[in-house]
Order: sequence, then structure tokens, then C-alpha cells
Amino acid sequence: MPREKLQSFTESMYYVMLSLTKPLCGIEIMQRVKDLSGGQVIIGPGTLYTMLSKFEENGLIAPAEFNPGPITWTNRKNYVITVKGKQMLRQEYERLKRQISDGEKIMEGLK
Repeated sequence: MPREKLQSFTESMYYVMLSLTKPLCGIEIMQRVKDLSGGQVIIGPGTLYTMLSKFEENGLIAPAEFNPGPITWTNRKNYVITVKGKQMLRQEYERLKRQISDGEKIMEGLK
């Protein structure tokens, strides 16, 4: 049975949403995802912009005001998580916590 769209996040989606708790442009999102994941998740521009488009279409993120930072070009588009996006991120966080809890019960018995 196919998974309903955006019912849960992939690992990459989860890290992108975590990174958007503050306004960032695409290149900043890619760097923040890498930093947050300790280098375990690397997202390329094609994947990122497809994901951002899907998130924006579903009301999970929105364009943010320009926020000058270390990047100097002025045509960048910043994004930020919306209230709906925060709710979904919280649900995903709780889902992952349940998975860890369930796994701990089994893994402790494998010692």
C-alpha cells in the first residue's frame, strides 16, 4: 500500500524541516542539514529544491523575509517552517521517539 503523501518524513526531509526552524536559503539549508546530522545526511540542490517545493505546496514552509548573512548574493530565497510544518515536525519527532523506545525493548534482550 503506498504511503500517503507527507504522512511521515524521510530522513532527509526530517533534517530539512529541523534546519528551517530559522530562515535559511538553499545553500544554508544544505550546510545546516550536514551539520545537524554530523555529516551523515548530504542533500544536493536538485533533491533539496524538489523537497522545498513539495513542502511549500503543502503549507509546511513559506518564503521568509530576506535575512542577510554570510552569503552575499541578493537573489536568494529564504524559507522558514510554518505552524503546520511545526506540528508535522513534532509528530515526526514523536514517531521517531516511539520507534527508539520500541527498539530499546528488543535490543536490550539481545545482549
